[in-house]
Amino acid sequence: MQFDAKAVDARLREIFTRDRLSGAAVCVRGPEGIVFEAGYGFRDAGRSIAPDPDTMFGIASMSKSVTALAISILESEGKLSWDDPVCKYFPNFSVPGAARDAVTLRTLAMHTSGIPPMEPLEWSIAVNSVNRDGEWIRAMRASAPNAMSTIDQVIDYIAACPYPTVGAPGENFSYSNEGYAVLSYVVDQAAGMKLEDFCRERIFLPLGMTRTVMDDDCASARAMSGGNITSLFEEGEDGELVCDDCWSVLPPFRGCAMVKSTARDMASYYRCLASGGMHEGRQALPAEAVETMVGAWIPAGPIACYGLGLYKRTKCGHTILEHSGGLHGVSTKGGLLLGEGYGFAVLCNEGDQDMDDLMWTLYNAVMGLPLETSHRWFVPAGRDFSDPQMLAGRFICHEGVPSIVTVSAEGGAAAALVSDHPTRLVYCGGTRFLAMEGERLRARLEFFIREGRAWGVRCGSRIFTRLPD
Repeated sequence: MQFDAKAVDARLREIFTRDRLSGAAVCVRGPEGIVFEAGYGFRDAGRSIAPDPDTMFGIASMSKSVTALAISILESEGKLSWDDPVCKYFPNFSVPGAARDAVTLRTLAMHTSGIPPMEPLEWSIAVNSVNRDGEWIRAMRASAPNAMSTIDQVIDYIAACPYPTVGAPGENFSYSNEGYAVLSYVVDQAAGMKLEDFCRERIFLPLGMTRTVMDDDCASARAMSGGNITSLFEEGEDGELVCDDCWSVLPPFRGCAMVKSTARDMASYYRCLASGGMHEGRQALPAEAVETMVGAWIPAGPIACYGLGLYKRTKCGHTILEHSGGLHGVSTKGGLLLGEGYGFAVLCNEGDQDMDDLMWTLYNAVMGLPLETSHRWFVPAGRDFSDPQMLAGRFICHEGVPSIVTVSAEGGAAAALVSDHPTRLVYCGGTRFLAMEGERLRARLEFFIREGRAWGVRCGSRIFTRLPD
């Protein structure tokens, strides 16, 4: 491999400046060790200290693969099965209208349980996070039925959810944080210890991840960091960057989003998964558990498929597994090249930012592609969709403050209003579209059509369901 570190650094700096990012740390690890690592921007309120590969960041939903790995390890030891029904561990658990035995640990992990987008994670953040204010926080606190601070409150809400399910168990992918909240507590039961302790003893320490911890309030991360931990940044209502140290607290969503780590540690984690569980010449993770996480049972093609805490796809003969994450002051992406021994991490301390171009630059450098090569898997078909009238309607998502996508088909051309932004729909085959505002991508949309009209649309990773006409 010819890795041009100077060209990679120049490309990363260009993207960093273009996107006006606050701070980020990146790392690539391969069979030869650290291939590339760097820090950009700043990590402190004074904007004077640059992050480095050992700076601790939140990794948000990148945590999900850690929880999935914990369950895979337990399965390899015969302590549970991915195909166990969830009600084996939580007798009161149910998804409205679904056979209880059909909702398994696997369907939760693959986001195919039928659970619709819902509010519990946002309620938990809004009520439990301290010293946070703003329009969104106030709206969520006002609507919360309780603090969503226990798993029983989450399970009770799922069972009584007033929104339509998004398919039978195993049928449709729709991202559900609530599913991974439940999985966190399954680990507690099967392992005979808390998920946090199991991950430390069986994953973090064996991989030398000495600056990685799962905690619910950042106290352990602060103590571990030795002061090298980032502050959190967001774009304020006036467009200016706002800084605080108010980490998100969401108690039942531990294995869903609560790991804090470094670019160096996370690149080591992904490198180990890419190498069959091998770390520095020894079998640090059970090979069977790693095969469950990344193996051939998960389809690999140009369109990403979600497996167990990781998306899987192919690009130019390489198989990539990856996941992103986002919370207040957190935007991240991590990934690996399967069988090639390369792990990648991009950690940013600013919320609501897209890490794709930074990560793709790193992938491309290792894969020998031009650094600007796109990895988008919705590719324009070069023609129009034949039945645009089937798409028309209003579709709603209840995750947090309700969001509505409005689709029209006037004049035979489909268009959509996405987050109050008018977009044109560019057809990408099947029932897939890019929602474009000028040259800016606003969303990837995939429609679900039954009896001549769409009953739902997957916007990004969540299925929005049709509102009555």
